[in-house]
Amino acid sequence: MGMATNGAQQRSQKNQQVMNLTEDQARAHIEAIRWPNGPGCPHCGSVNVYRMEGKTTRPGLLACRDCRGHFTVTVGTVMEDSHLPLATWVRAFHLMATSKKGMSALQLQRNLGLGSYRTAWHLAHRIREAMKCEPVAGLLKGKIEADETYVGGKPRKHTGKHKPGRGTSKTPVAVLVERDGRCRAKVVANVTGMTLRSVIRKNVDRSQSTLYTDEFVGYKKAGEKFAGGHKKVCHGLGEYVHGDAHTNTCESWNALLKRGIVGTFRHVSEEHLQRYCDEFSFRWDGRKLTDSERRDLAIEGAEGKRLMYKQPVNLPAPPAEPGEQLPPFPQ
Repeated sequence: MGMATNGAQQRSQKNQQVMNLTEDQARAHIEAIRWPNGPGCPHCGSVNVYRMEGKTTRPGLLACRDCRGHFTVTVGTVMEDSHLPLATWVRAFHLMATSKKGMSALQLQRNLGLGSYRTAWHLAHRIREAMKCEPVAGLLKGKIEADETYVGGKPRKHTGKHKPGRGTSKTPVAVLVERDGRCRAKVVANVTGMTLRSVIRKNVDRSQSTLYTDEFVGYKKAGEKFAGGHKKVCHGLGEYVHGDAHTNTCESWNALLKRGIVGTFRHVSEEHLQRYCDEFSFRWDGRKLTDSERRDLAIEGAEGKRLMYKQPVNLPAPPAEPGEQLPPFPQ
């Protein structure tokens, strides 16, 4: 068969018309998502606002009659103070929200025609900030699987046999997944019982949940206060399913993250790993939505968040849990 025509490609991918939005259409689209009931002032919260008009007025500018502040739809979002057109922002949101295994900054630069890698890199990190889930508002509940995965390559300096699994020097990620539901993945400095308990306590409603894990002793105390109890499978004995006990859903998420890092990003440093985990968790949570719904959910999440360029560049290592002395990340 020959190559598909452009029209056939568009028919095979729903809502791809967003890639051809004009600047005015993109602005109207973002305004409809952020202000479904009409614009409001991000400075004082007033809805007593009006659109400014005139030949010298930049498009989309509004003014507040109460605080007399001026603003556009990007003020108070990750898009604030950006020099990129809003049409480019919408396209970037769409590409990152619909790429199952992620999209590298270099690919984003090519697809959007951006002038520099630095611009694409910062754009991608700001969109990941918009995709970040709020822990308190989104506590997991129901049947919760817990597992860990390890991210990173082999050590640069060969110091003997490279240990797999929990004996590795790679960066650990604690993963919690609702069956048929949402996911939370947190970069941690180690996988001690104290660290795992802290991650579970901050992200799971134990009064409405059952915990499913493998036989790792670090989960023993973490599962004591679950209303539905703590069920385990013993991977060391070749047991992967015991009744309804398994961690297969967690392992599916782990595999998706690994395929994204190996096949798309090639390398992710520990300083930025949490943002990539948030990105994959966002797409996992919205996997049953349409592409357009997932994209618009990411745009909606842009409100109330900022990420300046110097922040992702100078990120510190993830903090240790209270009362615990944690080792530095492996080099």
